[in-house]
Amino acid sequence: MFGHDWIGTAHVPDGVEMRLMQRGDEFTILLERNELMSTRVSASEEALAAMTHTRLAPRPAQQWLIGGYGMGFTLRAALAVLDTDASVTVAEIAPEIIEWAHGPMRSVTAGCLDDERVVLVQDDVAMLIDAACNAYDAILLDVDNGPDGLTRRVNDGLYERDGLHTAMAALRRGGILAVWSAEPDAAFADRLRDVGFEVDEVVVREAANDEGAHHVIWFARKR
Repeated sequence: MFGHDWIGTAHVPDGVEMRLMQRGDEFTILLERNELMSTRVSASEEALAAMTHTRLAPRPAQQWLIGGYGMGFTLRAALAVLDTDASVTVAEIAPEIIEWAHGPMRSVTAGCLDDERVVLVQDDVAMLIDAACNAYDAILLDVDNGPDGLTRRVNDGLYERDGLHTAMAALRRGGILAVWSAEPDAAFADRLRDVGFEVDEVVVREAANDEGAHHVIWFARKR
């Protein structure tokens, strides 16, 4: 990227190489030449948490699972709306992502990983979902550019029927599986309904003030 400095490389297990780029106060994570995320725009990642919270019925001591950390937009938005008795588990499989959060991006991180409500697990979010039963009020997934294994082909399993059944089992009654995507995917929405979720598909803008590209979030509620 013109005018950006390449300041770090992350190797996703069984996946791709990502690069952290910096220009002034702006950070961008690239997959090859494709921009995965940037500090320039974060509204849709923040909406993933804020809109999930709005859709959940009031309940004490909420337990959330977020995969993955990325630049922390979703985590910080979750912490802003959750009560002090909540717990948020963050699964991030690439250790370099967390190193960047504590290092060159610490001003962006703003201490969110040190919040006493946060449990950081440097592992595959699929492992945590598979190990859980009636454990989470919300599972928020932003581990690819949508329901397609872009950074790791094995991530496809999260979005197939077996993976969705596993996510449903991991949720408490009335809990929500929220999935962020850069693009619409009618087949994925159909799979969510096929496995028994109540589905709300919402189009959001990538930037504040209703600007930028259109992204999609699916909110799938367990009956």
